[in-house]
Amino acid sequence: MRVAVVGGGPGGLYAAALLKRLDPARSVTVHERNAPNDTFGFGVVLSDETLGGIEHADPAVYAALRREFVRWDDIDIVHRGHTLTSGGHGFAALGRRRLLAVLHERCRELGVELRFRSEAPPPERLAAENDLVVAADGVHSTTRDAFAHAFRPRVTTHRCRYIWLAADFALDAFRFEIAETAHGVLQLHAYPYERADESGPGASTVIVEAREEVWRAAGLDRLDERGSAERCAKLFPETLGGRPLRGNNSQWIAFRTVVNERWSHGNTVLLGDAAHTAHFSIGSGTKLAVEDALALAACVEEQPDLPSALAAYEAERRPVVLSTQRAARGSLEWFEDLATYTGQPPRQFAFNLLTRSRRVTHDNLRLRDAEFVAGVESEAGVPAGTPPMFTPFRLRGLTLRNRVVVSAMDMYSAQQDGDGDGDGNGNGDGDGRGGVPGDFHLVHLGARALGGAGLVMTEMVCVSPDGRITPGCTGLWTGEQEAAWGRVTRFVHEQSPGTAVGVQIGHSGRKGSTKVMWKGIDEPLPHGNWPLVAPSPLPYREGVNQVPHALTAAGLAAVREEFTDAARRAARAGFDLLELHCAHGYLLSSFLSPLTNRRTDAYGGDVEARLRFPLEVFDAVREVWPAERPLTVRVSATDWAEGGITPEESLRVAAAFAEHGADALDVSTGQVVADERPDFGRSYQTPYADRIRNTVGVPVVAVGAISSWDDVNSLLLAGRADLCALGRPHLYDPHWTLHAAADQGYEGPGAPWPLPYRAGSRKPPTGRTDAPKPRLAL
Repeated sequence: MRVAVVGGGPGGLYAAALLKRLDPARSVTVHERNAPNDTFGFGVVLSDETLGGIEHADPAVYAALRREFVRWDDIDIVHRGHTLTSGGHGFAALGRRRLLAVLHERCRELGVELRFRSEAPPPERLAAENDLVVAADGVHSTTRDAFAHAFRPRVTTHRCRYIWLAADFALDAFRFEIAETAHGVLQLHAYPYERADESGPGASTVIVEAREEVWRAAGLDRLDERGSAERCAKLFPETLGGRPLRGNNSQWIAFRTVVNERWSHGNTVLLGDAAHTAHFSIGSGTKLAVEDALALAACVEEQPDLPSALAAYEAERRPVVLSTQRAARGSLEWFEDLATYTGQPPRQFAFNLLTRSRRVTHDNLRLRDAEFVAGVESEAGVPAGTPPMFTPFRLRGLTLRNRVVVSAMDMYSAQQDGDGDGDGNGNGDGDGRGGVPGDFHLVHLGARALGGAGLVMTEMVCVSPDGRITPGCTGLWTGEQEAAWGRVTRFVHEQSPGTAVGVQIGHSGRKGSTKVMWKGIDEPLPHGNWPLVAPSPLPYREGVNQVPHALTAAGLAAVREEFTDAARRAARAGFDLLELHCAHGYLLSSFLSPLTNRRTDAYGGDVEARLRFPLEVFDAVREVWPAERPLTVRVSATDWAEGGITPEESLRVAAAFAEHGADALDVSTGQVVADERPDFGRSYQTPYADRIRNTVGVPVVAVGAISSWDDVNSLLLAGRADLCALGRPHLYDPHWTLHAAADQGYEGPGAPWPLPYRAGSRKPPTGRTDAPKPRLAL
């Protein structure tokens, strides 16, 4: 096999060494345009997991690296005169030049041909002349560009500028320092990569980062390398103490996230930054590249042919990389929005920084440094021995005993149209029958109330027959429905005292008259449809869903009255909280999005005009809803689609509802247009709630793939949310909150077990798992 490696960075060199070591008969050549010692940046951080992989794959490389590593455990966070230290993290770093030298030596030992100071042949020629081409030529990969039609790269440029510098002394911890200047906030990320000893004082990598507008306002865009180093050295006195910084062809650059739809084309495969990038604030791109090299070499060795090997390599690495990129994006965006957090109390700010990527959480940070976490909890007023999720929260006259919300989830199980089963087989003529919550809702909501959540929300309860999503949706337009909901609230209040029950009211708008979810989500009914209304005559899906009628002035007034009538019934039914549904593309949401509101009258145009009708409905509902009971609003903070609501507009929407008296914002995203492209992942919607809370200053409910009590504790203690709503976890386990308390050893007032269930408050014993292992295996 003839192997050509393009790029002499750590990933390319290590791939070359491993491929040669696994089969000495291979001819392996590395093409590097720069000299052997030319490199950019200074130190490289590698995790223990990566080092373990290196040790297993090539003990000789591991032994050489181990002698060079600087190791440390602490992270220092310097902000507003406070230095807070969190321990137990575990890092290892070494100089980038030293890492390259070790890999050069290993490649030569194994017989890899290293060609420096020469451009690689064109990608097409390399592919024709070799059996395998490894493109490790970095973020600006010429190989990737040559085959862009196959790799289909997407490159996103972000909002901060940063510069790599070095200090000629060894820090004793990973260091973050925040500089608040007249021009805005800048941050320092620094860590040691060369230890201090008798030969010298050691060295540290120093990265300085700022939002683009701050960088320009501070005049940093007009400075050369030397001037930038001198200016940055003066910005961070606690870390640098007046000591100078130096560069190495250092430039201010904007980070670019690289994503490729495919990683291989024929016999050419991408590796490291050519395939993917992840922001430096969560770790090293070198780490990912080295792990890619390990996986690629192993797959080439294990698979019967090259196509199978390249497919296996991508299948193995892509999920890991996507997870890393999600975490990196969370970290990157946290630093982009750093100015929104600088007013937090010192310990909360430090905790927020440490948990920014959601990879470090409340629980594993407590394992690393229990004293640090206890200090954060004490500063936040969390009683000793109480997880943050079990602290009370007050909304107007309602005090919730804990911060867990059972999210509003459509059940499509109302008694309707005479058939009583909610499956959409009735006549569906919108004549006022149906929409009644029955035994299913009593058991469904009652079970979750008994399960310990502080607040249990109904599904979206529709304000009129024509405002239903499906024939199986519940309503509040008749006295019969009001009485049925009263049965549910009485059960919750009598059988689970202290649990609040909230109602979400809404109108389907253009997303109505469809089948129940399990028969075809968003698909129109085969018969018995009812007319739809919307701000503009735009169907949810062109050629599939019904074209709605644009609401006239009379129609707007009628809908507003339907909402107030439903709110009056909800109050009489005994609900503790009411939520106005202005999200997910339903009627009020479709007024807010520029993708669905094309009106030219007073209710369309800029965001203030698009807000007009939802605010009119809110004000009308607030007027009839009891003053002591909270009123919240659910919003979609992004449409996940080009041309949709902007981040700035979502903040304006949140601020407008807060100014009109909303007690909290329930912050969701998307489901506004059918061609959306959500960026799914763990807790993927929580940054939107975080941004609204810390910019607008209104309490928020965070939602969106929050699945663990550890996530809930982390979000609350970091100040990113006030309440956390969970949907699917409560479908899986109606007693999710009580089980979370048991898992954390908590037995306080935030999660009391119902008296009939108290005997089950401890996990049942399971089969023994600690038996001695067999001494011999046959």
